[in-house]
Amino acid sequence: MPPLASLKILDFTTLLPGPFATMLLADMGAEVVRVEAPQRPDMVRLMPPFDGDISGWHGVLNRNKRSITFDLKKPEAVEIIKRLVAADGGGYDVVLEQFRPGVMARLGLGYDDLKTVNPGLIYCAITGYGQTGPYKERAGHDNNYLALSGLMSHSGRHDSGPPPLGAQIADVGGGSLGAVMGILTAVIHRHATGQGQLVDVSMLDMAVAWQAHVASHYLVGSDVPQPESWMLNGGSYYGYYRTQDGRYLSVGSLEPKFWQGFCQAIGRPDLTGRGLDQSPANQQALKAEIAMEIGKRPLAEWTAVFAALDVCVEPVLTIPEMLAHPQVQARKLVVDVPKPDGGTQKQIASPLKFSAGEAGYKGVGTAVGAHTEEILHELGYATDTIEKLRGSGVLG
Repeated sequence: MPPLASLKILDFTTLLPGPFATMLLADMGAEVVRVEAPQRPDMVRLMPPFDGDISGWHGVLNRNKRSITFDLKKPEAVEIIKRLVAADGGGYDVVLEQFRPGVMARLGLGYDDLKTVNPGLIYCAITGYGQTGPYKERAGHDNNYLALSGLMSHSGRHDSGPPPLGAQIADVGGGSLGAVMGILTAVIHRHATGQGQLVDVSMLDMAVAWQAHVASHYLVGSDVPQPESWMLNGGSYYGYYRTQDGRYLSVGSLEPKFWQGFCQAIGRPDLTGRGLDQSPANQQALKAEIAMEIGKRPLAEWTAVFAALDVCVEPVLTIPEMLAHPQVQARKLVVDVPKPDGGTQKQIASPLKFSAGEAGYKGVGTAVGAHTEEILHELGYATDTIEKLRGSGVLG
């Protein structure tokens, strides 16, 4: 049995943070039903690339889920949601939403509304800034949360400033993983006490929390972290170096044994003693020496040199190179997920591995509302009642 087969989740989220969270939970066996607006499709359905009529983004973020459509402004839709959540109804005792604070309450679907029909309900709300505080209703995106968290103030280079990142760090690392951690923590608490609760996940909070060790520079030492100011953010030789052919090599040879092996490999054993001198002037000069040596040979040659050495040096791979890497293949991180037309779509697999139970892949993201009638029938609605609901616009 999949590890999370006992969980039934109603997912009201769109875009990236919430759907990525429920994708991870659905991969592990949770039954996830997306509650979607009939006339306002999730933007990820429109994001390229397209595999036939299925967006690659939608196909992966909403795999293993069913979809039901409601006009949530209709009282009948609210009543159906309550039946789905009720302990003696549909049994969907986990709710995930991503609206600004107060939106679900105004619809009659806030935590206080839904816990009346199921006191054991776990209700997780993902927002940019949380359910409290002066910014609680403020709009934001990934780079805004990273900016306000202070993270970007000590990332990047002095001369170029904070870099735009290649993945949505606060969205996924904060919103998605925060929601998964919060929901599963609440599930364990419910097993022990029988009580449900509201889980308040703020993407800003999570981005701040990641810097507990960095913030100690100021909280304990009164030093304000700056770009290239400490060992791991560019203040030492730890970093990325451009090769002769314009590619990059990552150098993480911090420990003495790794540093010594690295200096030998690049033909500069004379640099070994300088690695322990953490003075800014020495470290900047050391980086220049390393950059000069790495720039003399193309990436393929350096990769061959370091493949046989255990000194914490690896090439910066492109996506195709990463997918072909033997470690990625050995971990089976690419899977073929079934499509409605009988074909399959290649997707990144769940990163979670268990000795008992494993991730499953039943299908890519479905059409909007593809399971509306099926789920309503499961709730006990007759076909003629469903047609009346559709005719009145409740289902779109």
